[in-house]
Amino acid sequence: MNTGKPQVLMYARPGCGYCTRARQLLERKGIPYTEVDIEAIAGARAEMQQRSGRTTVPQIFVDDRHLGGFDDINALDGRGELDRILAATAGA
Repeated sequence: MNTGKPQVLMYARPGCGYCTRARQLLERKGIPYTEVDIEAIAGARAEMQQRSGRTTVPQIFVDDRHLGGFDDINALDGRGELDRILAATAGA
């Protein structure tokens, strides 16, 4: 069911500065997201690595599209592309 809003998922871990910065960026933009703690949820780290091909956190997805980590989404936001991705996904 399409709710009209993209589903944003962030794999993260406690104490991660880049995770904190990613949360702040998403919250500042009013983007709701679901966070998966890779240290607290069994299998979450392996799932993140399989989906993203990366071992570092955070890893952020919009629906099934991997956007990358904080530096990646911050760069997308700086170029105005993050809003376009979210809008295009919401309209799908």
